[in-house]
Amino acid sequence: MNKQQTQVSEKQAWKALAALCIGFFMILLDQTVVAVATPQFQTELGASLNQVVWVSSIYLLFFAVPLLVTGRMGDRFGQRTVYLVGMVIFTLSSLACGLAPSVEWLIVARAVQGLGAAIMTPQTMSVINRIFPREKRGAAMGMWGAVAGLATLIGPILGGVLVAQVGWEWIFFINVPIGVVSLVLVSMWVPTMPQMARSIDFGSIIVSIVAMSALIFAIQQGPELSWPAWIWALLVLGLVLVVVFVKLQSSRGADALVPLAIFSNRNFSLGSFSISMMSFVVAGIMLPIMIFLQEGHGLSAQQAGFMLVPMAVLSGVCAPFVGKLSDRLDPRVLSVAGFSFMLAASVALVVVMREGISFWWILLPVVLLGFGNGFVWSPNSATSLRDLPITQVGAASGVYNTTRQIGSVMGTAVIGAAMQHGIASSQAITTAMGQSLIPAVVVLVMGLAAVSQFRNQAIVRENSHPVKTPAQS
Repeated sequence: MNKQQTQVSEKQAWKALAALCIGFFMILLDQTVVAVATPQFQTELGASLNQVVWVSSIYLLFFAVPLLVTGRMGDRFGQRTVYLVGMVIFTLSSLACGLAPSVEWLIVARAVQGLGAAIMTPQTMSVINRIFPREKRGAAMGMWGAVAGLATLIGPILGGVLVAQVGWEWIFFINVPIGVVSLVLVSMWVPTMPQMARSIDFGSIIVSIVAMSALIFAIQQGPELSWPAWIWALLVLGLVLVVVFVKLQSSRGADALVPLAIFSNRNFSLGSFSISMMSFVVAGIMLPIMIFLQEGHGLSAQQAGFMLVPMAVLSGVCAPFVGKLSDRLDPRVLSVAGFSFMLAASVALVVVMREGISFWWILLPVVLLGFGNGFVWSPNSATSLRDLPITQVGAASGVYNTTRQIGSVMGTAVIGAAMQHGIASSQAITTAMGQSLIPAVVVLVMGLAAVSQFRNQAIVRENSHPVKTPAQS
């Protein structure tokens, strides 16, 4: 075991992971759960379509922007402490969302909720890589991947039930008791770990936040505003500041907010890119599917949510099994299979989501999406971070999750713009929703090309070099 890795028993490591995954589940659930409540936001809060889009977009914006910083914060102040702070912010802002008397209030509360999510997210991956030995990380990431896939997919299902039975407010209120449980369990089960970073470069923090804010806001609002000159200026500013940020990191060496050495690891670079492509699709497809089923075919929110049950079940069943396999197989095998399923599902969605075709045909791509999610999340994550030094794991987790969230923001913006273009061009709403998913097909081709270039990782078998825990010592 790496001398800087935290030694815990295997039982304690799995308990710690379970505690962290409760919060991680909530974070990802809240990315997709609001899609199903779109009609209720419009009728009960008087929200316009643009405001409804911002209920999702503002969460993604405030989730994505700080991730480079919050990943390194875990190294500096301890992953357990930083996670707990983020959970408090997330839980209180969830309560504020449920109490929102207007859509403007809801948008502000969602921004704070996104900040809490950004503080928590990198800590989960960092803890996995610090408390699990190398040959067990695939299995641990399998559990993490199961949670990621289930949360993202079960959002519309759970949201549909809550909206239909007790009201849209409860898609946020439900986070409060779960958040309290997570706070208690993390306090009890997650060990305090040594700090990995001596300091944090505040100049880099400011540059990274301004750069990410400019880029993500421009990407989100460019399609909505038809790309005016000031949006292009904002995009250029963001790109220039990214160059400035990279130069700052090269001068900081090991204490950089993002040590550039992590990108010399081929699998990390490919994995970060491919997960952004995956997130583009997962974040972008839910809203058109919900509109297709509810407004195109007259299903209720609850009925539309239940159409996605096979996707959630298959993803949850596959992910732990696939995670264990990723400790033994060439990572390309599982990741290529996952992206192939996702690509086939997206093509099928474009074909069946059109006027004159029964909505029951959507079950075919739903099943393929379930397999795709189950085969992508855990192998991609385990492969990306497995061979990085422990001292760089916090920063790498921040970068990995940043690329994942940028993918989500881009997916929401691009597919959202395609939806509005389809409706404006007088297409039937069913056909417009299907055509809006063509960009998902394109990005999945790129993701598939990336994971096909993964390098094989030799895994040490657990019976050849056993790792001693304190109890065994």
